[in-house]
Amino acid sequence: MFNMKEEMMLTDQTAIVTGGATGLGLAITRCMVSAGAKVVVLSRHLEEGVLDEFAGRAVYYHYDVCDTQTTESMVTRIEEDCGPVSILVNNAGNHCKKLIEDMSVEDYESVLHTHLVGSFALTKALFPRMKKRESGSIIFMASMASYIGQPAISGYSSAKAGLLGLMHTLASEGGPFGIRVNAIAPGWIETPMFHQATDGDQPRLQKIIGRIPMNRVGTPLDIGKATVFLSSPAASYISGVCLPVDGGALIGF
Repeated sequence: MFNMKEEMMLTDQTAIVTGGATGLGLAITRCMVSAGAKVVVLSRHLEEGVLDEFAGRAVYYHYDVCDTQTTESMVTRIEEDCGPVSILVNNAGNHCKKLIEDMSVEDYESVLHTHLVGSFALTKALFPRMKKRESGSIIFMASMASYIGQPAISGYSSAKAGLLGLMHTLASEGGPFGIRVNAIAPGWIETPMFHQATDGDQPRLQKIIGRIPMNRVGTPLDIGKATVFLSSPAASYISGVCLPVDGGALIGF
């Protein structure tokens, strides 16, 4: 008998989540563990006690996505320790808010390397393994900046738009082998970074809220739940899609 609850579960699956111990990444880890997955958190830093709530269902490996020379060996180590990885969430990133005349080429390259090159390297290491097993789900973390113009984020917007092109190509390459490749574009989400940008700036906050038909910002768990859905059997015929989780902001007037 068909069981919708089971279709939404990630039971016995192993997922890699880059940047999975802070912000949106931690919410993704929390939701994936709740759905039954074991999560491998890759990050350069881990605050003490952050993963304690998961009782061993989330494990930490020190890894810098920009250190692409170690990517293959890291994936090998993870699969030896934790078993086959069936889900990859490319969530790690950095930010450089500068107008183009103030942004050096090195600044630009750094942002591209973290978001785009780092995600490519990790995906490249896992792709043939998933291909051999004829299954897998890869998710890229896109952005509103993949679609709309905002000042002072030329590196970030270039990387996030580039992820959509990479997603389209890999969905085409992976489809015949049971590999689904999608992306999520978070809207304005209530995070410390959001509060830093809007607290004390009521006009900016009202401008943001005014663009969102649902009249509120999202929560990190909104992103986590969307990630679980796209990784689950419930989304088994969804590939090559970028899902905006934005309360309708992209179509807001």
